[in-house]
Amino acid sequence: MVSVPDVAVGITVVGSANIDHVARCERLPRPGETVTDATFERVPGGKGANQALAAARLGARVRFVGRVGRDDLALRSLTQAGVDLSGVVRDDGETGVALILVDAEGENVIVVAPGANRRLRPEDVQIGAADAVICQLEIPLEAVAAARAQARFFCLNAAPAREVSGFDLRPDLLVVNRYEYERIEPGDALVALTLGAEGAVLLKRGEEVARARPPSVTAVDGTAAGDAFCAALVVSLLEGRERDAALVRACAAGALAASRAGAQPSLPSAEEVDALLRG
Repeated sequence: MVSVPDVAVGITVVGSANIDHVARCERLPRPGETVTDATFERVPGGKGANQALAAARLGARVRFVGRVGRDDLALRSLTQAGVDLSGVVRDDGETGVALILVDAEGENVIVVAPGANRRLRPEDVQIGAADAVICQLEIPLEAVAAARAQARFFCLNAAPAREVSGFDLRPDLLVVNRYEYERIEPGDALVALTLGAEGAVLLKRGEEVARARPPSVTAVDGTAAGDAFCAALVVSLLEGRERDAALVRACAAGALAASRAGAQPSLPSAEEVDALLRG
């Protein structure tokens, strides 16, 4: 059994913070179709903020760097979790917004209007003292490159899939799904390839080094499952867990998130992940 460090690992997440507008309906509409009788809520979201909150709930000491507008809702959950928000820049524009439709089976479609996230500049990025930095691609690539330049260990969750040529983003750990894997050159990075219900594999120079399947759960909403997976994998590796054990733990965190409604409300604690793995 791995002994978790007495001092929490330090992670800086540089990324997006959004306000999620979530409509839950029986089924997703077809092109040109209107579906009614949905429920609606506004909740904090954004891949960066989700991953920061996930890491904090898993026991890490977390700093979040991003840009938001006038609405404080995007940072509410991070504030409650004790995340260091001194790296957040505020401006007079609009906070990023995600429009999310979720059906009765937990499938979703998402459209993001980046808002303030698009205005994050390289000079805004100060990672502080961190064992690792996590970035996604919902912020300008110049800001991602600035984070990479300051990182001791750099995890890139290459989502959403974008062209990144011309930027030095060389990750130590690359987290991608099948579609994102086709769009980015992994180089010498350890690659975590997520496979949905099939789990995930770890690849090194194209060779499989670990594989895990998620515990069986009833899917409710997959919105932040990938964010829970990414944060749990980084935290587990920093805590000194072996690669296969870290991957199992990441799959369990993602499964727990998918079994609950909402993005940030669904993110599990370390104790909940332990309980699920104990069965």
